[in-house]
Amino acid sequence: MKRFNWLLSVLIVASLVIVPNAFAAKREKFGTDARHEEVKRELRQIKPSKEEFKWKMVMPWSKGLLFYDMAQHFADSVALASGGRLDIKVFSAGELVGAMESFDAVSKGAAEVGHDWPGYWKGKNENFVSFASVPFGLDAEGYNIWLYERGGLEQMQELYGRYNLVAFPCGNGGQEMGLFSNKKATKMSDFKGMRIRTPGWFMDIMNSLGASVSPLPGGEVYLALERGVIDAAEFSSPAINYPMGFDEITKYVIEPGVHQPSVQCSVFFNKDAWEKLPADLKWIVKIAAKETQLWANAWIENLNIQAINKFKEKVEFVQMDKETRSAFAQKTKEYLEDLKAKHPDVKNTLNSQEEFKKEFSTWREQRSGVVPWPIDDYIAGKQN
Repeated sequence: MKRFNWLLSVLIVASLVIVPNAFAAKREKFGTDARHEEVKRELRQIKPSKEEFKWKMVMPWSKGLLFYDMAQHFADSVALASGGRLDIKVFSAGELVGAMESFDAVSKGAAEVGHDWPGYWKGKNENFVSFASVPFGLDAEGYNIWLYERGGLEQMQELYGRYNLVAFPCGNGGQEMGLFSNKKATKMSDFKGMRIRTPGWFMDIMNSLGASVSPLPGGEVYLALERGVIDAAEFSSPAINYPMGFDEITKYVIEPGVHQPSVQCSVFFNKDAWEKLPADLKWIVKIAAKETQLWANAWIENLNIQAINKFKEKVEFVQMDKETRSAFAQKTKEYLEDLKAKHPDVKNTLNSQEEFKKEFSTWREQRSGVVPWPIDDYIAGKQN
């Protein structure tokens, strides 16, 4: 019997060698790597460069924020892959320029590189928010697919390009927490009159519900909560929030964070400086940005496990009910439709994202029901 099994294995292997198309597909290949042909063309022209560059990177982040680590990780990856030929020195907020001055500093060439959450630049163009976080918008998986495979990156680069910049996705922090609050709110009516810290489009939405909202800088949130200037505040994901200590001075966390299903960051370059880079270093930068995008999400989500457990020791987590979430979504839709009517750029990008969500929903629905809960929980019925 053993000899028969051995002989059968030999015959199967032989058939694969002799008839390589024995298991050929019945249809043409489904999908191609569009970059492959580009790489073949590039390799005929690229020659390893010897020129060295020393660049400065500015950002809105202090060293205590994990967003700073994303930027540093990117700079480290570039240095390693280039053998030190492209050395990007990272400067935190205030070291070279103020936190909110980094965009203009890179645009004008005072620094060659910046790292950001694009929504900070909504004052320049509302559409920057679309590439950062949209209430009830794309999660981390959705941003990756839309940016890399559905034309989102091209839209992003066109927008940044208007300001003499070249940009790439560079770090997604996943879903953000809801509101740290001293008031328990689970229904729409509970938010009326609440004094809340949140920026961007969610600020406008909450104001329309009767809340009083202020986009306080991160460094001012703790003191405002402690002194009772505001009742509630959101900032970021659990791991990024934990060092800020909001759980020491609040009673509740109002979930889920519908305002930011994910927080997408980017790295951007002065266009004139970018054009001076040799082709091989440009490829290193692009690949390092993608590597940072992958690493940052896995890194932060793993840290979130520890952070959320620490938060649970001090604050009570409350969930908005289903009707409230639906009402929030309806209010968000009305706000975004009004925004699209006023801003063609926003309309183009949000319509593109929504079209992707609609097309992806078929597969999302078919793959539902296997959420990776602990298996005993799944057996007990926790399957959504």
